[in-house]
Amino acid sequence: MAENSDDLNDFFSIPGDSSIPLDILGELQSIMRLHSISAQELFYKWESYSIKMGSEDTTLDLKTVRAFKKDIQEILERETRGKAHIRSTDKRGAHATPRAAASNGDAYGMLDGLTPNTPRLATTNGTSKRKAAFETPAFPKVSKSHTKSSPTDGRAGGVEIKGPNNGAASIPFVDRQNAGQIIETLNGHLDPCEPLIAPPAESRVKLTANTDLKKFFYKPMAMHLSEASEVLDDRIDDFVSFVQVHHNLEDSAFGNLASKSTSEIIAVGRIASDTPESKLNIASLVLETSRRTGAGLRVPLKVDALSSHEFFPGQIVALRGINASGDYFSAREVLDVPLLPPAASLPSTLDVINERVGYTNSDDARTNSSALNVIVSSGPYTADDNLDFEPLHTLCEKASETYADALILIGPFFDIEHPLLATGDFDLPDDPSIEPDKATLTDAFRIMVAGPLRRLARALPSITLILVPSVRDAVNKHVSWPQEPFGKKELGLPKQARTVSNPVTISLNEIVIGISAQDILYDLRREEAVVGKPKENNMLARLPRHVIQQRHFFPLFPPVNREHLPKAATEEGLATGMPLDISYMKLGEWLNVRPDVLILPSALSPFAKVVESVLVVNPGTTSKKRAAGTYAQFSVYSRKVTDEEHAAESTMVGHKVFERARVDIVRI
Repeated sequence: MAENSDDLNDFFSIPGDSSIPLDILGELQSIMRLHSISAQELFYKWESYSIKMGSEDTTLDLKTVRAFKKDIQEILERETRGKAHIRSTDKRGAHATPRAAASNGDAYGMLDGLTPNTPRLATTNGTSKRKAAFETPAFPKVSKSHTKSSPTDGRAGGVEIKGPNNGAASIPFVDRQNAGQIIETLNGHLDPCEPLIAPPAESRVKLTANTDLKKFFYKPMAMHLSEASEVLDDRIDDFVSFVQVHHNLEDSAFGNLASKSTSEIIAVGRIASDTPESKLNIASLVLETSRRTGAGLRVPLKVDALSSHEFFPGQIVALRGINASGDYFSAREVLDVPLLPPAASLPSTLDVINERVGYTNSDDARTNSSALNVIVSSGPYTADDNLDFEPLHTLCEKASETYADALILIGPFFDIEHPLLATGDFDLPDDPSIEPDKATLTDAFRIMVAGPLRRLARALPSITLILVPSVRDAVNKHVSWPQEPFGKKELGLPKQARTVSNPVTISLNEIVIGISAQDILYDLRREEAVVGKPKENNMLARLPRHVIQQRHFFPLFPPVNREHLPKAATEEGLATGMPLDISYMKLGEWLNVRPDVLILPSALSPFAKVVESVLVVNPGTTSKKRAAGTYAQFSVYSRKVTDEEHAAESTMVGHKVFERARVDIVRI
């Protein structure tokens, strides 16, 4: 029981507290006993429950834990009833012969009411039930009694939205609770930056794209198998070079793990599963080689000798072991893959940047006046029952009031998983520039989304707006990842806006920021297989470490099946998933340095953590399905250059943003 308590505290403890209250702990232990599940599996169920609720009521307290316990029990009962119904149906209908209910020969009532001379069959022998099975389901259903319903009751324009979240009341944005509340803070010893007395005359931020954006304008859905296989092979071969240089190994130390031998070798390859349709586990591990190192073969792995390690599909690993039988490779050790060096700049470059933000080397580096004010948010930007984009308007007002230096907006904006956009049943904005008969989604975006951004740019001309697309954006014609930037002109964005690719690495002054709109953290959580006890118990710190170690914004391969992702609020309920273009996977790689800041929006709980000297932030979604969400507020203080660093002018100095940046996760 004590071990269970420790595990539960590791997974469920609130930031700042070492343990959870005893009454909540008792309820969680009760759930584990009733359903015979581990603490990690219970935490996964809690995360799924929080995503499903999508409201402010998912705070870990006694009331929500009891509701969570009841929800698990109800799901189990529904599954049990469903299985019992299937078994009973199979038994009843195994040898049944269809019988005509009338002399007209219409055995299943398929012709009822279709012709004037066809009499309607009586409801004997269950005929009416059989008939209903052949009817085409209508979606969405129009209810005459609700043609004037408000959009906040789950309908829009008289159309009832049918989806996974139907039946639960939405919380109007104006009635949201705890607006502006800080739910998590990193580096709380630093003061939040205070608004300037007056907006700066010019931008204090110099934006530089460290990614070649032109390469993202490729033709999607034109992938050749030969190109894709070469890209996958090259990634393995690159890691062979990284490991060899880092560990100072000879060429003879590496070998073909598919060859039978009693000699110990080092094998570098890609983790995969021998059953791709199921989740990766320790028994299904195989290592895929490149054509150069092992003819592209896949060899089963035995990892019993490893004390602790985490694996996921697509992970490139270096293993030391033997293949004595020729049937499997027995791994004895996992060699560390070297990390990229941290971002650094010349002292003279930092002096120029400090002068731009109003900081001199004689000042205190922690003065509020010189701190950069950066706001980061991720879509969706409106709830599922309307297209009012109230959270986006509020975010722009916040940026204007606090004189923000930069506002980073990550898609989706016009979300293809939004029920109203999916059905096309919504009212166009009342604007004279739109012709109703010729209007497109681009026109609607120009008014609904770009409109608030243009007003913000007029109120605060010094701000820098950065827009990152998502594969769920209906206004971006690029359907695959990596993804080209938005078209700035056709979307009516202001001149202060900069559209970048997905993913992208940019620099705000000296700060190197990596951004990917794809939810890699949720996918890694689902696919991760752990040997022994994890090296890092905190899942929200462990998952970003995989991304950093693999030097790629999306190291998972193949992506998670769409059917295993959370259901979308559309007719078919199928999530967009990860439309990966393998031929251009290299555009998602980190080439030279680790970013100072890594922004990875996710459906998991929002957080800000330091992992391998990288400030990793999940700002959460600005709007949840039925309630308001969160965003991240950065206060980045200047990098003070010491006299010793000035003396060695030609020596690069590290940025150390994780030490001088305060991050607040704030309720919108």
